[in-house]
Amino acid sequence: MISSFFGKTKPINYIVLSVFLFLFYGLFLMLNYNLEPDYVSFPLEILVLAVFSLTLFLINQIVKTEKVTEFSSYAMLFFVLLLLAFSKTLADKNAIFTNLFLLLALWRLLAIRSIKNVKHKIFDASFLICIASLFYDWALLFLILVFLVINVYDGKTVKNWMVPPVAILAVFVLTFTCTKLLGALDFFQSHYRFQFGFLTDGFFSEKSTTKLIVYSLLVGLLASLVFLKVRKKGGGKLLVLRIVFLAFVLGVVLSFLKSADSGPTLITMFPAAVFFTNFLEGIKKERLKEITIGLCIAIPVLLFVLELNL
Repeated sequence: MISSFFGKTKPINYIVLSVFLFLFYGLFLMLNYNLEPDYVSFPLEILVLAVFSLTLFLINQIVKTEKVTEFSSYAMLFFVLLLLAFSKTLADKNAIFTNLFLLLALWRLLAIRSIKNVKHKIFDASFLICIASLFYDWALLFLILVFLVINVYDGKTVKNWMVPPVAILAVFVLTFTCTKLLGALDFFQSHYRFQFGFLTDGFFSEKSTTKLIVYSLLVGLLASLVFLKVRKKGGGKLLVLRIVFLAFVLGVVLSFLKSADSGPTLITMFPAAVFFTNFLEGIKKERLKEITIGLCIAIPVLLFVLELNL
């Protein structure tokens, strides 16, 4: 029943998941801040809800246009479930906004395979990554993905390699202008510090770090199984999934570099949702698929409850 419902891409799927996410976010605020005005900025929380709504919409559109999965709502479902499993990410507003811009950047990079308006897509992706870095300095790591995609699709065109530096310069000029007007020219020095979070004392003893390691290994295992299956089928999907997997790897690296908090894990959730979806779609027996989805729902709920008691 669950598999048949989310196996479609009807608007009702988006509405159901959005409503659930809004209710879950409201519950998170109540349990963590008791909705006290001194701790909660309601305009900011409304903006966050709008960002999450847009994120779900983007996930649905990427699945449809770039064909990283079959036509279904499973990717949106798994994204919401991962948020439930890593509920502490909801407290990190920087992670939420960073994820939005990196998701848009990844979409533009995946769209390059059409070999149309390549320079515009490279500029857009680089520009969006630089905007994301205004929230997380280490988000600039995703520029590596830009250069890798250029090398794969259109590396012989020299002008393509010159586009990312132009985008970086554009964001720098715009940011410098804004900080100059606001009298906050020390922003660059205070923000872009590029500290190594994993060198912090007690980093690997943190429970969030252990969860991140287990989560990364699980997604890596599922990705390996998906790659084996896709390689047998052939087609152009393998290259697209490799780009998505590289985005996941960079997200995990960013999570270790940033801090021991689980906030940066949000950046890895869309790529992870893609591989969870591809793995689920490979299950042909409906009963087994229903059991798998049931477990995928039960485990995040259990993790959420356990985090409440920590």
